Amino acid sequence: MTQPILLWFRRDLRLADQAAVRAAAHSGLPVIPVYVLDDETPKHRKLGEASRWWLHGSLESLARDLEAMGSRLILRRGAAAEVLAQLAAETGAREIHGLHHYEPWWRNAEKAIRRKGLNLHLHDGNFLIPPGSVTTGAGTPYRIYTPFWRQVQLRMPPAEPAPAPAKIPAPETWPAGDDLSDWSLLPTRPDWAVGFRAEWTPGEGGAEDRLEAFLPRSNLYEERRNLPSRPGTSRLSPHLAFGEISPATLWHAAMDQGGSVDVFLSELGWRDYAQNIIAEFPDYGAHSAKPDFDVMPWRDAPDELKAWQTGMTGYPIVDAGMRELWVSGWMHNRVRMIVASFLIKHLLIDWRHGEQWFWDTLVDADYGQNAVNWQWSAGSGVDANQFTRIMAPLTQSPKFEAGDYIRHWVPELADLDEGEIHDPTPITRRRRAYPMPIVGHVEGRERALAAYRMMKG
Repeated sequence: MTQPILLWFRRDLRLADQAAVRAAAHSGLPVIPVYVLDDETPKHRKLGEASRWWLHGSLESLARDLEAMGSRLILRRGAAAEVLAQLAAETGAREIHGLHHYEPWWRNAEKAIRRKGLNLHLHDGNFLIPPGSVTTGAGTPYRIYTPFWRQVQLRMPPAEPAPAPAKIPAPETWPAGDDLSDWSLLPTRPDWAVGFRAEWTPGEGGAEDRLEAFLPRSNLYEERRNLPSRPGTSRLSPHLAFGEISPATLWHAAMDQGGSVDVFLSELGWRDYAQNIIAEFPDYGAHSAKPDFDVMPWRDAPDELKAWQTGMTGYPIVDAGMRELWVSGWMHNRVRMIVASFLIKHLLIDWRHGEQWFWDTLVDADYGQNAVNWQWSAGSGVDANQFTRIMAPLTQSPKFEAGDYIRHWVPELADLDEGEIHDPTPITRRRRAYPMPIVGHVEGRERALAAYRMMKG
């Protein structure tokens, strides 16, 4: 019997412009596509609950697409290296094809697979350029985004995206696999994903639909992306996070559309930058890059952390963002910066609490992006905002025209006019059972600056 090839899917759940799929399909050998739900190798970095909801839909979509090609998706659960070795023993496979991933747990899994004597062939394709391929004149990785992005642009455009293969050769017999429903990825009691289902369609088809909806307004991205009340962002981030669409596809689609798309493309560059950072600093999600922050006098304030998580801080723009996150699994980018700054600086709560909350509640949770963005907000990263630059929510809210955004996500304030929606009066708050600010802006700012001075010694 001809030895098959294992096609290992991770966060690259697509068939188009997927180099591992293409290589396996064109090998002339039978192909066994497999997805391993691995909660053991990542340990505390296993997929969060919102990501698990997305994964269920994405795997359903991928399985349908494979079946349309005469193939199927085998589901297994356990430590990836052990599961793939067992599957190889069952089927006689000696080769595995997959895409490169740079999270520390996946790099550990890849090493373990090779130690078992299997031939693991990893291909590029989840980023504009392979992490680590752009270096300074001294041959070291870039740690500052601007010169990094300048060098990346010199290598653009990426290769034209390749179509999905017409067919994936199937083996004579298929190994057993799990039923997706047995993984219990979807919430039941309570079913907190009602808002998710109203907003999102996971899978490669959903990514294509989202791109088509965005392209006609892609040239307005720079103008509208900071306005949470208007449809300015692409909302493609969860599709990118799960690899349902390639960044090369987005690049070429945006360029073909015409108009000013430089800022949109630079966001794809930031995604690449984050992967470069975690490739150099694998524990970036757990440790501040600047040692000074190891002695920052963070506050232990569980009640205030809970108020932030549930959108009850008394700052409408902050609460709107946190409620949007809980209901939809997503938050507008400008508002992400505001709520992060508020937690870290107004409440003086360690950035890692926010990073962990986002990891669990975002459908687009991505280790590199999440860690780099939170350390940027904290001022603790290798390329970060200054800690002393403290966003004022009551200024940010009207500046970025967030009135309608607040009305939607904080319905108890929905009837307020522009003069009050951003900072309701005490009387209005009482009448609508909306809390007073958990901390005053001036008080929170001064406390943060005092903590910073203490940290610096």
